[in-house]
Amino acid sequence: MSSMPLRLSLLDQSPVSAGSTSADALRRSLDLAQLADRLGYTRYWVAEHHGTTMLACASPEVLIGPIAALTRRIRVGSGGVMLPHYSPLKVAETFTMFSGLFPHRIDLALGRAAGTDPLTAYALQRDRRQAAPDDFPQQLVELLAYLHDTLPAGHRFARLANLPGSPGRPAPWLLGSSPQSAVWAAELGLPYAFADFINPNGAAIARRYRETFQPSRALSEPYVIVSSWALCAETDADANRIASSARMGFVRFLQGQPEPVPSVETAVAFLDANPDAASALGHHRRWTVGTPTRVREQLEAIAHEYGADEVMVVTITHGHDTRCRSYELLAEAFRIPSSSSDAHVSAGTTPRETQRSA
Repeated sequence: MSSMPLRLSLLDQSPVSAGSTSADALRRSLDLAQLADRLGYTRYWVAEHHGTTMLACASPEVLIGPIAALTRRIRVGSGGVMLPHYSPLKVAETFTMFSGLFPHRIDLALGRAAGTDPLTAYALQRDRRQAAPDDFPQQLVELLAYLHDTLPAGHRFARLANLPGSPGRPAPWLLGSSPQSAVWAAELGLPYAFADFINPNGAAIARRYRETFQPSRALSEPYVIVSSWALCAETDADANRIASSARMGFVRFLQGQPEPVPSVETAVAFLDANPDAASALGHHRRWTVGTPTRVREQLEAIAHEYGADEVMVVTITHGHDTRCRSYELLAEAFRIPSSSSDAHVSAGTTPRETQRSA
């Protein structure tokens, strides 16, 4: 963990609230991104999920362009692009175009997971004659070679490194929630974002990443983001009541019946009627919920546990206003300089990043 002040960022999963539409959720993502930019958050990443009624964003690149155009200084990126679904060249072309349009502001965080169930993953395949190969490491190396223009001169794809949007390049990241992702990130010298909201037992994984990190042209020292679920309100009682919507949503997900994020009233009644399911949530997820002071203390403790340089906060609520308010309270608690502060305008890049035009 660096000696610099802890940075704070957002991961937006574009939750769909009961009684609204997926289109509403996507428009709310644009609104929230503008708020995050004004509040002084470091990054705004959008997730990729397929075949679910609870989360609206199936294509991060569709949101990244509008968000970058509507914001001024915040870094914008994917959290992440699920690379097994795509051609490395296509991803490289798309994100260098973003970097050409929005210099020094684009992050390309990559994941190995499908972001969906096996049937939907199969439906996403272009060639369905057989299962897609499990060749993520090879895909990742090819993609980085395009971005860094390191394909050997005799390589059959060498000329393709002249990417649209040049000389702009996105900053590549690796996402993970398991030990293998940390191994790849360390070997390739990439910054690493660990999904604590999926696996709250990742401190040892992050430590191994830091201990085995190999410097690269992208990064001279290890850099860790821990992505954690959190929700703030003026009182602990209010925060726990608002969080009931996400808790019920996750219970339904675990039951194999995902649905739009329920209202607080519906969720409170459901959790009261299913106390065993509600209590079991603690075994699957870490819930950081409460007043701004309490949430700040817990997030700082999580960052210390991971040795993280940055915390990326995931918040799901039924009401868009309560989600926005949670991020406002969190920014106040961490005393983030707002975008009106000149000192923060250039603070979007990661310390020690030496990547060309990142």
